[in-house]
Amino acid sequence: MSNQACKLVIEGVSEDGKKFRPSDWIERISTSLATFGPDHRLHYSKIAQPRVINGEKCLVVDKSLTEKDPAAYEYILNFVRMNKLRVYEDCA
Repeated sequence: MSNQACKLVIEGVSEDGKKFRPSDWIERISTSLATFGPDHRLHYSKIAQPRVINGEKCLVVDKSLTEKDPAAYEYILNFVRMNKLRVYEDCA
C-alpha cells in the first residue's frame, strides 16, 4: 500500500500509559501547520490534524508530509521518539 494512504496516529499518551503533558501539544503542532483562510479563521492542514479516537486526543499525520515538508515530518517523529508517545500506522 502506498504511503499516501497511510497515516500516523500519535496518541496523547506515553508508551507507559501516562497522559503526556503539556496537554495542548497536539494543538501546538497542528497549529504550526495550519493556515488562516479567507474567513480569517484557522484551518488545520489535511496533513496534520487533531482528532479524538477511542476517547483519546490524537495527532493524525498523513504520511505524504514526508514529501511535502520533510523537516516538519522529522520534527514530529523526533518529538514522538523523545517523549516516547504511543504511535501506530493506520492504512485504512
